[in-house]
Amino acid sequence: MMIQVNVRKAAAVGVAAALLLTGCGRDGDASESGQAAGLSDGPAKGTLTVWAQAAEAEALPELLKEFEAANPDVEVEVTALPWDAAHNKYQTAIAGGSAPDIAHMGTTWMGDFAYAFDAAPKEIDTDAFFPGSVQSTEVDGEKYGVPWYVDTRMVYYRTDLAEKAGYKEFPETWEDFKALAKALQDKAGAEYGVGLPAGGADAFQSMLLFPWSNGAELMNEDNTEWTFDTPEMVEALEYYQSFFDEGLADENAATDAGAAEAAFVNGSTPMLFAGPSMIGQLEAVGGKEFAEKYAVATVPAKKSSTSFSGGGNLVVFKDTDNRDAAWKLVQWLTEQETQVKWNRATGDLPSAAEAWDAPELADDPKLAEFGTQLKDTNSPPAVASWTKVSAAADTELEQIVKAGKDPAEAMKALQATADSLGTGD
Repeated sequence: MMIQVNVRKAAAVGVAAALLLTGCGRDGDASESGQAAGLSDGPAKGTLTVWAQAAEAEALPELLKEFEAANPDVEVEVTALPWDAAHNKYQTAIAGGSAPDIAHMGTTWMGDFAYAFDAAPKEIDTDAFFPGSVQSTEVDGEKYGVPWYVDTRMVYYRTDLAEKAGYKEFPETWEDFKALAKALQDKAGAEYGVGLPAGGADAFQSMLLFPWSNGAELMNEDNTEWTFDTPEMVEALEYYQSFFDEGLADENAATDAGAAEAAFVNGSTPMLFAGPSMIGQLEAVGGKEFAEKYAVATVPAKKSSTSFSGGGNLVVFKDTDNRDAAWKLVQWLTEQETQVKWNRATGDLPSAAEAWDAPELADDPKLAEFGTQLKDTNSPPAVASWTKVSAAADTELEQIVKAGKDPAEAMKALQATADSLGTGD
């Protein structure tokens, strides 16, 4: 399954919980440091330190045994960081001159820390990668990393309950999607038709697939002006608000760990939007046999079927004492064969499109659907102020959902806030 992708924005989004960089603002160092020197021939040598987050940090040491076997004079040390503390850890390490050689970087952080990254050498060939993931490594026209894995969100839905509600095929349009949510309540006995974020951290980012599918954008084409106060954005938020107003989504749904999975498995909320990691989470709650009771589908379309793009990048810090070995390790981690092995170990989706030809991906109907969705993705712009703008957007979304605020008024207020914050450069 060779996948060609049409990605709408330059930046992909990794973890949205990042804190805005303070104290070490962006400056002109990024472009000045962009001297992409080449790599030496032969195996990697010396000691390398790698910082990574979450499941990636847990799985990486086992995979790296193969790299160390092929490069007997190299030793790799992996340090695990929690996502919610990683941004501050990197900021502190950079300021103190103690950054690792290589880091697993949330893609929304590239603009924050690019001044500290080494430009990718010419030997790192990214032509076979999803264009959106490659663009997420670019700051001021220079590549400062390599895409490690990609992510996107799709609709998970209970096929058994949808059939009971009269749907053998998943609907493609906004109108029909909403009709399915109602039918799941009226005919299949669900308490709610779909689970949607009602507010809180990153809620606005989570619902952006609706505005994007209606043709809305967050900024103009050259990322110099915010564009929240538009008819396309307001219409999407009116549609989103209607699910709560009509009782199809729960504005007070539990948000603790495992709550969404439990509601999906017990059928009380038989649709939700999530990434590929949800497959394993549902198996943990419902058992292996539960896989037969649900499927995944591309997001419902108005003007398009555009989902949220995410993932993680690998970067090398320019202050590394072992640049040559660091980039050789990054190169190995992003090779097609290694990416297939990484998918087996973690479930992370390969950023190299050719890796999707592997049977593990091409022959799995759910993962194949994720490959289809990756053809149409979008993401917030890679500007330093996005974290603060996103937080303001979360507040406005919660007012729309829980207080009934007019989406048009909410977007006017958000536009004013975003304009006052600018791009953060």
